[in-house]
Amino acid sequence: MGSTRPATRDTARGTGPDRRGAVVAALMLAMALAALDTTIVSTAVPQIVGDLGGFSVFSWLFSGYLLAVTVTLPVYGKLSDTFGRKPVLVAGAALFLLGSLLCALAWNMWALIAFRVVQGLGGGALQGTVQTLAADLYPLKDRPKIQAKLSTVWAVSAVAGPGVGGILATYADWRWIFLVNLPIGAVALWLIVRHLHEPARDAPATRHRVDWAGALAVFACGGVLLTALVQGGVAWPWLSAPSVSLLGAGLVLLVAVVLIERRAAEPIIPGWVWRRRTIAAVNLALGALGLLMVAPTVFLPTYAQSVLGLAPVAAGFVLSVWTLSWPVSAALSQHVYRRIGFRNTAMLGIGVATLVLAAFPLLPYPGRAWQPAVLMLLLGAALGLFQLPLIVGVQSTVGWAERGTATASVLFCRQTGQTVGAALFGAVANGVLAARLGGAGDLESVTRALDAGAAPEATRHAIADAVHAVYLGAAGAAALAFLVLLLLAPRKFPVLPVPKD
Repeated sequence: MGSTRPATRDTARGTGPDRRGAVVAALMLAMALAALDTTIVSTAVPQIVGDLGGFSVFSWLFSGYLLAVTVTLPVYGKLSDTFGRKPVLVAGAALFLLGSLLCALAWNMWALIAFRVVQGLGGGALQGTVQTLAADLYPLKDRPKIQAKLSTVWAVSAVAGPGVGGILATYADWRWIFLVNLPIGAVALWLIVRHLHEPARDAPATRHRVDWAGALAVFACGGVLLTALVQGGVAWPWLSAPSVSLLGAGLVLLVAVVLIERRAAEPIIPGWVWRRRTIAAVNLALGALGLLMVAPTVFLPTYAQSVLGLAPVAAGFVLSVWTLSWPVSAALSQHVYRRIGFRNTAMLGIGVATLVLAAFPLLPYPGRAWQPAVLMLLLGAALGLFQLPLIVGVQSTVGWAERGTATASVLFCRQTGQTVGAALFGAVANGVLAARLGGAGDLESVTRALDAGAAPEATRHAIADAVHAVYLGAAGAAALAFLVLLLLAPRKFPVLPVPKD
């Protein structure tokens, strides 16, 4: 049922306390590269389009990067379990920095999009391997410390990224948004190479065989299906030939992935990821988390500007308050799950998140900015209680030789949930707008009309209704995550004992 687990010491036994601080600093820098990437680029889009052109395809600056990160997560997870964390992290960071340099040298929009994909190929290694090493470096009782630090990196990046990107694009040049990655990444690489020492592992009975066919199939399947979800309803209608063709090809490739992985000696996505009750339940629950996160991250800024009439900076503050409470709640979650367990702590967090999301449509129209800000503060606190115990819990149920794969599966499901959520809730919002306005445009076009001062008050009401519908859908996703944990997850996670020297 499970894969073989070669005897090995924890990485923390190979990296002493004097070096551990340097490695943690390197992990935080590497995570900052991945966390800043999307937010810092978003504010420079006008300057990039003004210089390179390609307005009709600029969304692929984000979609291409997201696709590359998502589909490579399971591949890097398996490779880190096979060859070690250090070579995968070094290779991923080097690839990310190469992509950054190429992005700064891009001569047109298509070249920039291609180089963003190169960045994403490295970003998948950064995200998955950093989270895995965080579990390797610390025993269970200390893992919340490093996870809280990584959560803080994400929080600071979410707040600082748009401002840094705007400053660089306005007072320097948009190319510096990518060049700034080089010194940060160089320091992270130097710290990793110098201070991260993984202990020698017992030689396997047979030589490892990399499942390159499975890796290629996973990459192709994920790329095709995620492209269909990202571009469906945006670049082309859902029932058009491109959507139907991509979805059909994705399903064929999915069957191919299953067949290849079942025959592989060391599959990229091993069957035990879904056969083990704990990991399967957490994967589904964090997929639902990705789904519900679309409501605040994508639709709240539109609501704040179009309905509340806030400036972009103030609208960003309404969203960013959840990045203040999330890491604090995550850091404190250890005091809860040590008393009531991983599953019950996560259920408490997602239960509160369900209520908060469901309360959003009850806000008065047009309302005050502090009202959604308070809800976002509560939502961040609830999701901190939800996500961290599940990640720490899953990592604690597997040994070193499976931790990379297990961590990557969790992150992959969360990323996929966000992609599905963007497509699903985008359709919901546009459907509500069409019903309220008699089919007059979608959310993007209506928002642009509001910004230009050419839309009546009824349009603001329609946007409010559309965002309310999205938040109700997000509340449904949170309730689904609660039910998954209640019905599928074991009451006590099967935590493995910490290995001793």
